[in-house]
Order: sequence, then C-alpha cells, then structure tokens
Amino acid sequence: MAGGMFSTKGRYALRAMRDLAQHPGWVSLGDVAERQRISRKYLEQVIALMHRAGYVESLRGKGGGYRLTRKPEEYTLGQILRAAEGSLAPVSCLDCTNDEICPIVDTCPTVTIWRDLGKVTSAYLDSKTLADIMGDALPKEEDE
Repeated sequence: MAGGMFSTKGRYALRAMRDLAQHPGWVSLGDVAERQRISRKYLEQVIALMHRAGYVESLRGKGGGYRLTRKPEEYTLGQILRAAEGSLAPVSCLDCTNDEICPIVDTCPTVTIWRDLGKVTSAYLDSKTLADIMGDALPKEEDE
C-alpha cells in the first residue's frame, strides 16, 4: 500500500507556505528549500502550483523571490492541499479530476464510506488555516 492519503506535493506545499508565512517580504526559493530540506527542483514544481492558484507571487532578480498574496489566516489547509494534489478524494473512484468513472459506483457497498470520509476530511482541512500550523512561529522581522 502506498504511504498515506497525501503525496509529497501536498505535504511540501504546506511546509513551503508555512515557511513563506514565517518570513515576510520576498523569500528566496533556495532558502526555503534549505530550511525545509526539500530539493529545490521539486520545490519549484510545488511552488508553481501555488503560483498558479494565486497563493504566492514572484519577483525575479536580486532581492526577489516569493511571498504570500494573503495573510496566513486567509488560506485554508484544504485550499493549499487541493492546489497541490488536485483533489482531496480518499479513493480514486471519487476523484472528479480523473477521467475514469468506476463501473460499479452505483452499486458499490463501500462508496458511501469513502464519500463520507472525504466530506469529513475536507471539512476538517477547510476549518484549519495556514496560521494554525504556524504555532508559536511568529513572522521573523526582515533583515535590515
């Protein structure tokens, strides 16, 4: 069995977004990669998903980098995970982003369990914000 409900993309997206929330201003992707111990190349893919969703903005050149487009409390963990993962469906037969429809979905004895689990998971993740996973990690002052 594959390990867990969420891929590294989703887990790394939460960590990267938290890191950006902790460091106001423009943050180098290299710095985030180093602090989070994530390959820069892979982090670029994850941040591209956050950028596409409008959750981060970028600035090229010296002094540039990435920053959040909103306050940490304005992002739900569900939003971030959906942007990274594409879906929060616990099983592929409920994932509306794929093109396959299960041939026994109407008679499947377990579909309601998976559907309910998906609702509970989504409700929980949508009730938590990026600020909630910051804990005591208040934003650090920018270096002068």
